[in-house]
Amino acid sequence: MFPKYDVIVVGAGHAGCEAAVAAANLGSKVMLVTMNMQTIAQMSCNPAMGGVAKGQIVREIDALGGYSGIVTDHTAVQFRMLNRSKGPAMWSPRAQSDRMQFAAKWRQMLEAHPNVDFWQEMVSGIIVKDGRACGVRTSMGLEIESKAVVLTNGTFLNGLIHIGEKQFGGGRAGERAAKGITEQLIELGFESGRMKTGTPPRLDGRSLDYSKMEIQEGDSPAGKFSYTDTPKIEKQLPCHITYTSPEVHEILKEGFEKSPMFQGRIQGLGPRYCPSIEDKINRFAERERHQLFVEPEGWDTCEIYVNGFSSSLPEDVQYKALRKIEGFENAKMFRPGYAIEYDYFPPHQLKLSLETHLVKNLFFAGQINGTTGYEEAGCQGLMAGYNAHLAINGQEPFILKRSEAYIGVLIDDLVNKGTEEPYRMFTSRAEYRILLRQDNSDIRLTPLAYQLAADSGQWAGTAIENSEIAQRMERVRTKEAASQEVEKFFLDYSISPEMINGFLESKESSPIRQQVKLHGILLRPHIDMNDLRQVLPEVEEFCSKYDEEFLNDAEIRMKYEGYIRKEQEMVDKMNRLEEVRILENFDFHKLGAISKEAREKLSKVKPRTIGQASRISGVTPADVSVLLVHMGR
Repeated sequence: MFPKYDVIVVGAGHAGCEAAVAAANLGSKVMLVTMNMQTIAQMSCNPAMGGVAKGQIVREIDALGGYSGIVTDHTAVQFRMLNRSKGPAMWSPRAQSDRMQFAAKWRQMLEAHPNVDFWQEMVSGIIVKDGRACGVRTSMGLEIESKAVVLTNGTFLNGLIHIGEKQFGGGRAGERAAKGITEQLIELGFESGRMKTGTPPRLDGRSLDYSKMEIQEGDSPAGKFSYTDTPKIEKQLPCHITYTSPEVHEILKEGFEKSPMFQGRIQGLGPRYCPSIEDKINRFAERERHQLFVEPEGWDTCEIYVNGFSSSLPEDVQYKALRKIEGFENAKMFRPGYAIEYDYFPPHQLKLSLETHLVKNLFFAGQINGTTGYEEAGCQGLMAGYNAHLAINGQEPFILKRSEAYIGVLIDDLVNKGTEEPYRMFTSRAEYRILLRQDNSDIRLTPLAYQLAADSGQWAGTAIENSEIAQRMERVRTKEAASQEVEKFFLDYSISPEMINGFLESKESSPIRQQVKLHGILLRPHIDMNDLRQVLPEVEEFCSKYDEEFLNDAEIRMKYEGYIRKEQEMVDKMNRLEEVRILENFDFHKLGAISKEAREKLSKVKPRTIGQASRISGVTPADVSVLLVHMGR
């Protein structure tokens, strides 16, 4: 009935969709299996992409040839650049999307791909022969063969939904849980655990009084995620902000005795950085109010997402409390919030390629690895899809370093440190934040994606020289050349005191006494390129020839040159350890000179390099020194 596929992807959420296109773009024939074709790329929680550190990940996915940024740009209803008041290392793009258009656009792009096929059914098991994944078995008993399998099951593995004292099986509201895979993986020797996440109630926007709330408009002009020629939003929908109150908190507390979280019915740990409203009230009892973001679900619906009010309390308690919030006095509820528990597999069981140690050609991506968030899932799917293709073609895995991408930080953290609660990315997790900015993701990563495609000889079924990834690479070269030209202009252009002193005084900056290069003026605090363009006609004339994006890139490079150089020196130092390889089946238990904890951790994670070994919790600098001596260094 079925041909033999190169890669089968199980699950069509954000991780599954990116995994499917990643493998397909490199030339693999892919089967994407989902329980429901109508919920491909569903935004199960909030209708938004990006945010602090998450926005950087979406940009990185795009730079590597993924589709999340493209889909977001085509379906955005609002765009904002967060953290503008801080340095550029902290700037993080975020977009509200039209929930229905987002899923429809993803499906349209997947269906347009010649290398992607679909099958709608639940996968109940994996076909494993001689320690290698060889396909999947469905709930109807069908067997579909493949050379590799990528599991992206999200919250569906033995999913259990909680609302008050009620609980019922499901991977998402209105959808059944997936059975069989967890049990088989445990039989194969995998460790599993339980995690919990939740979602807020959805409200009827027609019943809300927005005049009582703070309005939150998008940026003008609006930005976008993708480095490709995607549309910018011309018209935007506003979001709003309101707050809980002591009265709201007292009503919610009435339901605590029926809370599945406080009564011990939920065993899994929830996300620390996105707690439920009852958890916030309990943990931060001193606070009289909590901020709520009132977010529209799309252009053609009145449905509203109440960001910050995630809850698993009984429906009547949620409803009663909501109506005491400013602007929500006449609120009508479409559906209540709920918590969901699901199985995950601690990620120390993975290689950095996201292939499992126990079964060859079996890859895990997304919430199955203990992460939370569309962006974290999407980037894992992308990497798993690429590496599945590379594995079946006998090529080296594609692994990003911590110094190359937030994606590299995320996967390195998961594999080397593990996680016992849903992992969420923050800028603070990355030690090279100035190098890993959202604005330079294309310069950092598109050359790597282009090389991947060049090694495969094609991209999405097109010869590499005529492919979309080749066009991206040409744009990166143009951007880098433009940045260098702009930097040279600022280094060469001289200005006299009479040209600039009036402006400097208006900015409360020290006047100059002789001719200086414009570069030195730009480096001063509170002075940016736009200021100089307005004051100096020759600067405006020169800069008008370049895209704003290219000018921004040049400005950041010039202003932060010292910091960038310092971080790069740190990277070079660490990379020396990354070059010292450890044999694949090395027996760490033989090393009596290192601590017992280090031997156990190293044997569990099986690091590929000394650099990776040094980042495993429990491995000390002294242990690393012993390893270096043992490796002849």
